[in-house]
Amino acid sequence: MSDQGREFRTMRWNVLARSVSLLAVLVTAALAQPQKGAVLVIAPSMRDALFGAGGTLSLMAAEGRPVHVVVFGNEEKASVNLGPAETRLANNEEGQKAAKLLGITEVLNLGHKSGEMAYISSSEMRNQVMAMMRLYKPEILFFPDWYIHYLIDNDVYRVGRMAEEAPYGGSSLFLQDLTYMGFPGAAARQYYFYSPYRPYRAREGGEGQASMKQVDIGRVLAKKVEAIALLGTANEAWANTLRVRAGNKALVTSELVKAFVEELAQENGKRAGIGFAEEFNHLSPRGGLPEHVREKARAASR
Repeated sequence: MSDQGREFRTMRWNVLARSVSLLAVLVTAALAQPQKGAVLVIAPSMRDALFGAGGTLSLMAAEGRPVHVVVFGNEEKASVNLGPAETRLANNEEGQKAAKLLGITEVLNLGHKSGEMAYISSSEMRNQVMAMMRLYKPEILFFPDWYIHYLIDNDVYRVGRMAEEAPYGGSSLFLQDLTYMGFPGAAARQYYFYSPYRPYRAREGGEGQASMKQVDIGRVLAKKVEAIALLGTANEAWANTLRVRAGNKALVTSELVKAFVEELAQENGKRAGIGFAEEFNHLSPRGGLPEHVREKARAASR
């Protein structure tokens, strides 16, 4: 081989070696980055989830978190002049579009009959949430706050109540058939209770180990409004009810939706001095030893 050929081969190997070294550095750096945990959202309808937490979910998705929404109701009743099957298909399709706009990873529709959750075994629904927790292993769990007073939506109450109970079954001793299939017990580390359609009132949250948490959604408010506006079928049913109550057939659905979402965000932000916010009854692990342990330690040291 000529000197020129040997020189060319040496140069090629040097370039390859540098490329491999650079790739190793990039892989090491990527692995060193803390991975954002997944988010699991439990909701009676897509509309409930987006009104209650749409802005926060968009922000979490932008952080790189996988966001999975599990909708329990089939949404077959929220429409005007459509049959149940048409209503269900329209609401499910619009929910998928709204989720995509917000960066939500996946929407899973379980198809239970909306408005009739009281007829479904809470154990059955709870087991479904446990199964989703084992599949997605979320760091954060969202579900409707069934503790809020004078709750008129029975589906929000039923779904919220059983969803709060689901983490109690995080042990692999529950649902052992799933454990044997390779899905061991799992539970979230943070819990966001959300109130879909009104601000929290006094004594409705922040008690015990929980605290009220306001999330500034100012920079994604327009996206939240746009996403909710895509839920045209359910929005029209809601707006039609408002027209009847107000005795004003001229009320425009899109304007009602925008005004409602913006006013709700403003009211949620007032307590924390934020322009536009979503508010949650938030529960997460607290550092340090429990008080009863510290009490015993103080007694032993005397």
